Amino acid sequence: MRIEFIRAARESFSWTQAQLRMGSAPGNDLILAADQAAAEHLSIDCDARGWVLRVTPGAARIYVNARPVHEQALLRPGDVVSVGDCRMLLCADEVPERRPLPPAVSDPASCTAALRAVAGPLSGRVFPVHEFLEFGPRGRHALELPQGEAGSFRIGWHDGRLTLSAEQSGQHPLRVNGNPVTKAVLQSGDQIGIAMHRFVLEAPGIKMEQEQAKPPPPPPVHAPETASHAGAGWLILTAAILALGIALLFLVRF
Repeated sequence: MRIEFIRAARESFSWTQAQLRMGSAPGNDLILAADQAAAEHLSIDCDARGWVLRVTPGAARIYVNARPVHEQALLRPGDVVSVGDCRMLLCADEVPERRPLPPAVSDPASCTAALRAVAGPLSGRVFPVHEFLEFGPRGRHALELPQGEAGSFRIGWHDGRLTLSAEQSGQHPLRVNGNPVTKAVLQSGDQIGIAMHRFVLEAPGIKMEQEQAKPPPPPPVHAPETASHAGAGWLILTAAILALGIALLFLVRF
């Protein structure tokens, strides 16, 4: 993951470890200003669910996409985490232009796809994607931006794949999973962001499915090997000789 600091003269920060600790104390992985964060303010852990943000007990609440978080929250690329006056944009390491294309859909009309607004003025609404879907002044759905800025984007099917394009952009670039784009082929689960708006694409039919190699079958479990037939015969012969010797001793004695 890469973190970009919004409207701050600070270089982006990248990390690959399983946990990222943030705070004003020197021992943190990412050190924030003392007037913005507590000594140990929060951590981001990577587990089976994805990125999990945890606020340290006693630390001031933080915000994810302008929503307060008191204890913990699930994060996704493209989210904005605010700690005090510090605003951090979480960006995926893989930019959309460089990732493999998803399989083409033979019949787009049969593929269920929708944009779910998760942050911003349209939060909570779901927008089905049929032949195309357009937001902005010329589109069916208005896109409110700060300070009256104009911006628009369009999602439509092209060669069996959903393609996103920025129709009009101003100060607020169109982003996919935190990375700025002008055009991108989408996958299910992508987060599209522009200014305070956040949309998540839900389209299971176009999600990249990575084939998992089948594990090799476990080796057969064999029962402990018993003595061979030859060994068993030798034991029987030895026992017979011993019995004969004992019998002879009794005969000689009596």
